[in-house]
Amino acid sequence: MKGSLLDLAREVLTIEAEGVAQLAQKVDASFLKAVDLIYRAKGRVIVTGVGKSGIVGRKLVATFNSTGTRSLFLHPVEAMHGDLGMVSRQDVVLALSNSGETHELTILLPSLKRLGAPLIAFTGRSASTLARHSRVVIDTGVPREACPLGLAPTASTTAMLAMGDALAVALLTKRGFKQQDFYRYHPGGSLGARLSLAISQVMLTGERLPLTNPEETLPQVIREMDDKNLGAALVVDRRRLLQGIITDGDLRRALKTWGSILEKTAREIMTPRPHTISPGARASEALELMERHAITVLPVVEEGRRVLGIVHLHDLLGRGEFTFSV
Repeated sequence: MKGSLLDLAREVLTIEAEGVAQLAQKVDASFLKAVDLIYRAKGRVIVTGVGKSGIVGRKLVATFNSTGTRSLFLHPVEAMHGDLGMVSRQDVVLALSNSGETHELTILLPSLKRLGAPLIAFTGRSASTLARHSRVVIDTGVPREACPLGLAPTASTTAMLAMGDALAVALLTKRGFKQQDFYRYHPGGSLGARLSLAISQVMLTGERLPLTNPEETLPQVIREMDDKNLGAALVVDRRRLLQGIITDGDLRRALKTWGSILEKTAREIMTPRPHTISPGARASEALELMERHAITVLPVVEEGRRVLGIVHLHDLLGRGEFTFSV
């Protein structure tokens, strides 16, 4: 029995994986039309569905909202008893039904048409009632359900969920959605928690700072960069005032310019007056600055450009060691 159950579980996962994989062949001009329709809408995406499709719809609403596409869920039954008032012609309705014949949903279609909100359908049947009433039809049909009885929605709901995620990701990309935007919508999440901290709490200090003086030769500078493993070295004078920065990119550009650079000094290679940030700024500000200027490290300085620390992109996003200073 145990072996047969394991085989059954593997078969279910295979069926669902195949169902999602074959969706890639169905992504066509209709998908692009749906993206454009939602992107241009002045209102919200109203997601609706019944039963398992409704549960998928609620998840998609959460994904849309967290990635910059304003959305809400409308239960078809509640819509027929007053909640339809939340829909306007500026909205886009996304309706989910594998059969396309869900009664609670199809009786809603004439009312949605009168309201003037364009309708996008996720359905497994392109000739269904839902499909015929929709401006855009996206085929989410699967060859078979994973349920051995062929009754419980399994692979079909997984396919709807995957297609919805594809739509959400396409929209966030089209909107130019950034990490700092994600933080604004997730102030209580782990990324939000990191980005709400002050730079003084996440910067590297003391012996972890990659420091060099303007007259040191490149072999010394490279040794310091390698020891501190940040891909950069801060060039400072005797008072620890920032003079410049040397990054891996500066080394590559110097090699391209001079060929041999071992006799060069830090002063000759460095980028003078690099972008900096103050210790009281938020980590989210540092991330925005890094994205704007395509850099991965920022010197942390006080007034007069005295170096206090350095912050790396990986520390902001949680992929490196997260260091708190006190």
